[in-house]
Amino acid sequence: MQLPKAATLLACTAAVQVQAFSNSSPFVLFSTASLPQIPESAQGQLQTSAQVLASAKQLLASCPTERYILVSQPNLHAADIRDDDGPDRGDCRMPFLCRAVAGEGISHFSVAEVVGQVSGRPLDEFIKTVCAEKGKQVHVDRVELKHLPPASLIEGRDRREVLEDNDFELDRLLETLDGDYTVFMFSDPNEFKAYEPEFIEAVHVDLKRWAEEDEMVAKRKSNSTSNLPLFEKYQFFTPGVFMSLFVLVILLSILAVGLKALSSLEVSYGAFDKEMGPAAQKKQM
Repeated sequence: MQLPKAATLLACTAAVQVQAFSNSSPFVLFSTASLPQIPESAQGQLQTSAQVLASAKQLLASCPTERYILVSQPNLHAADIRDDDGPDRGDCRMPFLCRAVAGEGISHFSVAEVVGQVSGRPLDEFIKTVCAEKGKQVHVDRVELKHLPPASLIEGRDRREVLEDNDFELDRLLETLDGDYTVFMFSDPNEFKAYEPEFIEAVHVDLKRWAEEDEMVAKRKSNSTSNLPLFEKYQFFTPGVFMSLFVLVILLSILAVGLKALSSLEVSYGAFDKEMGPAAQKKQM
C-alpha cells in the first residue's frame, strides 16, 4: 500500500530515537515538478536545521514551480505522522498528507528528525530571490495550522483530534491548487514538550512563584530612595492634610462673616450720653 510506504518515508526512525530526540520535528517537501537527486550524505533521517535548509535550497535552485506553499505546523513531531500504536505499525496519522506525498508524479524530500528550528522566512526569501534572478514570477503563500497541544498522556486524544483537523484542512488547501506547485511542511516554532506528571507541574508553579517573590524583595531592597527628589521621597499632602485645610477654610469663612457683621454695626456718638433734661427728671420720679 502507498500510505504505509509514505508514512515510512516521512518518519522512519525507531522508537528509541523518537524519545532521544523529542525536541526535534519532521520536515516534508513535495512537488509536482521533477526535483534533482539529493546526495546520499544529505539523506539521513536525523539532520540539523542548517542541513535541511541547505538541501531544500539545492532542490529549489532551478525555481521548479510557479507556486509555493509554506505550511507551518507548530509543535509537530515525527511520532505524530507515524502511528506506532495502531494494529498496522507504521500507519500514517495524517492520511491526506501521506496520500499527497505518495501521489503519482510527485517528487518528495523528507527528514524525520530535524534538530533545531526551521523557519519559513529563509525559504520564502530564497524562493523569491532565485526565481527573480531567473525572470520567473512566483506566488509564495504561508499557512499556519492550528497549534498542537502538548504531547501528554492526558491531552493525547485532544492532540490527535487537532492533528486530524489540520490534516483535513491541508487536504482542502491542496485541492484548490492548480498547475504546478511545491509544498513545504515544517514546525515553526518547534515547541514539542514531553509528558510531565501533574505534581511536577505544581512544583514548578510553586518554585516559579517563590522565585518571583524573592526577586520582588530583592528589587525593593536595591531600589534606594536616597537619591530621589524631595517631593518623590516624601509625601507632603496626605488625605488628612487636605481634610484639615478644608475645615480651616470653612472656619476662616465663618470668622470673616462674623467680623464683617460686627464691623457693619452703626451707633451714634450720643447714644450713650446721660439725659439731663426735664424728661429725664420725670423718669426718675
